[in-house]
Amino acid sequence: MDNYQKIIESIYADVKNIEDSGKVANYIPELGNVSPDNFGINITTIDKKSFSIGDFDKKFSIQSISKILTLTMAYKLQGETLWERVDVEPSGNPFNSLLQLEADLGKPRNPFINAGAIVVCDVLMSHLKNPKEDFLMFCKEISNNPHLKYNNKVAQSEKITGFRNIALCNFIKSFGNIKNNIDQVLDFYFYTCSLEMSCQELSQIFLFLADDHFTTQKGDRVLSMSQAKRINAILLTCGFYDESGEFAFRVGLPGKSGVGGGIVAIHPDEYCITVWSPKLNKKGNSYKAMLFLEQFTTQTASSIF
Repeated sequence: MDNYQKIIESIYADVKNIEDSGKVANYIPELGNVSPDNFGINITTIDKKSFSIGDFDKKFSIQSISKILTLTMAYKLQGETLWERVDVEPSGNPFNSLLQLEADLGKPRNPFINAGAIVVCDVLMSHLKNPKEDFLMFCKEISNNPHLKYNNKVAQSEKITGFRNIALCNFIKSFGNIKNNIDQVLDFYFYTCSLEMSCQELSQIFLFLADDHFTTQKGDRVLSMSQAKRINAILLTCGFYDESGEFAFRVGLPGKSGVGGGIVAIHPDEYCITVWSPKLNKKGNSYKAMLFLEQFTTQTASSIF
């Protein structure tokens, strides 16, 4: 669609001045230093056209959006046996909840809540010699972007304040579903969440979930078509914690949010779109990004439903 630029400019002008009652995620102190007024959008289509507006080229901490990348790498390495360690069901609880782990005997409901992502990091640690370096290299390869890096300050800020994640990891370990050293698993997890990207970089890195024919510069597929379809399915049902149903209802695309204020949404066979606005609603999702995406899929008639 050639009028994407006009559409995003129009919605951007509309949403930019709406009163945003959300709050920046200052429980991670470093994230509290980000200007709440940042607002950026980028779309990358499967034929590599790019449309953007606002703060689309500013880098920010992608936080839980990185869970798609750790899941992709673990699925690639572990195959279908991955689902023995982590389930694919919506949780209906906050992203850092301990409640269901007791009833589910330490098997997290899905890979996008914190408990699930910690187990996925543990799976990766069993496969990788240098987890942090190898994961970053994987991200560079699938995005053809050699400039990606972690934000050390954010990772350390999360480590100092991540008491619930420490509790989750210990609790899962008590059921035998964490195999590696707890401190090392958590260190790896905090670093993956601290990965920094711009809206444009995020739209490009997730093209492999939008384009059935996507290959890396080396000519490799990132995932099989079947695996990509499954990750999109989990994104649709679990990508927004206990607001996943609301996002599917309002926006109608597979997607993932992060408490850095970013949301990535994928339209299979069409495009990947990223919206960034740091103020979060009560469920931990960007208020303006959700509003923007709802208007965008309405105006372009590009919900998958």
